[in-house]
Amino acid sequence: MLNNILARRVLIVLGKGGVGKSALSAAIARLAAGDGTNALLMECDTRAPLAAAFGVEPSFEPKSIAPHLSLMTLDGRHALEEYLRIVVPGRMLLKAVFSSRLYQFFVQAAPGLRELMMLGKVCYEAGRLAATPPHRGIIVVDAPASGQAISLLKMPAAARATFGDSIVGKESANISKLLRDRRQCALVQVTTADSLSVAETIETHAELSRLHLAPAAILFNRSIPADFGAQDIAALSRRRGARGKQKHFDHLAELAASRLHRATETRAALARIRASADEPVVEVPEHHGLYGVELMDRLAADLARADSDAPRAAHR
Repeated sequence: MLNNILARRVLIVLGKGGVGKSALSAAIARLAAGDGTNALLMECDTRAPLAAAFGVEPSFEPKSIAPHLSLMTLDGRHALEEYLRIVVPGRMLLKAVFSSRLYQFFVQAAPGLRELMMLGKVCYEAGRLAATPPHRGIIVVDAPASGQAISLLKMPAAARATFGDSIVGKESANISKLLRDRRQCALVQVTTADSLSVAETIETHAELSRLHLAPAAILFNRSIPADFGAQDIAALSRRRGARGKQKHFDHLAELAASRLHRATETRAALARIRASADEPVVEVPEHHGLYGVELMDRLAADLARADSDAPRAAHR
């Protein structure tokens, strides 16, 4: 399943804040790069937590962080200024435009402008990456939290309807076409077992389906396996150790009961999600004590194992 997703040109990862979306976005990009694919990881958070995790300065242009892997911060205002540098002749004129109060007001007030320019930048970098030898490339976008991501994805169609056959309208149509081309673009949702995450995942999935942007897969992060039952905990509680050791058995039984409760919540959450979505759901295990690049590498290995039975599809 994941082999088909990694065959796309653009992969957009979205989910509620705190579900591990950024770490999984990085893991997907590292997995693709490990196969020799040119991967560009884009983070939409201008605080640049991924840049910090990789130990590099934030950059609005792709910066190499590993073989076949680059990272950049995606910002609508910067993308607009980059576009204007291309279409506005003359440095002095451009400087006057950027410093004008009208321009500053326009950038702040124009509804959806920065969102549209962010997606335009994604499309531009996807085309540039595809033209780079060996002509195998993927953009992985660590999208904003679900509500903002929906607004981001709605913008091209809205701009196309508003601006018609103008330059903006035509560019919006191209972006919208890419987002809806399931051979070129895939959306992936990330969730955990907590009730708020599950509810938001189901609600977002329904909204994406109404927009004809149904996700290609759902990653169920921090999954807890049910590898023992209540009878095992009861047996542990009945054990009697040497004098003074019983409290250790009691503590272990408490920890086991807590894990069993979380495993039960995981199964219930998985059942809710699978009942609401037809797309594949991939369970990603929880990793205590791992952070940053070490966690990303472990998650990439988990995703590779989940996909180990399927041959990697050729990139289009």
